Amino acid sequence: MKHDLSSLQRGKGARIDTLITKEPLRRRLFDLGFTPGAGIRCLFAAPGGDPRAYLIRDTVIALRNVDAKTILMEE
Repeated sequence: MKHDLSSLQRGKGARIDTLITKEPLRRRLFDLGFTPGAGIRCLFAAPGGDPRAYLIRDTVIALRNVDAKTILMEE
């Protein structure tokens, strides 16, 4: 089942399926390793829940929930 990345619970992992992000953010995410098939894990969230930190390709990246909602994943 596909969900957006913002719904990934802390400590859980998934695989990226599709990016529905618009340019230029789409290209930047690809450059950072957010590509279809890449494994990703939610490490932690700010006290208010936004942004969240994700581990992808041995790199920790913080994303705002509005941007994470444009990344679809398969758990």
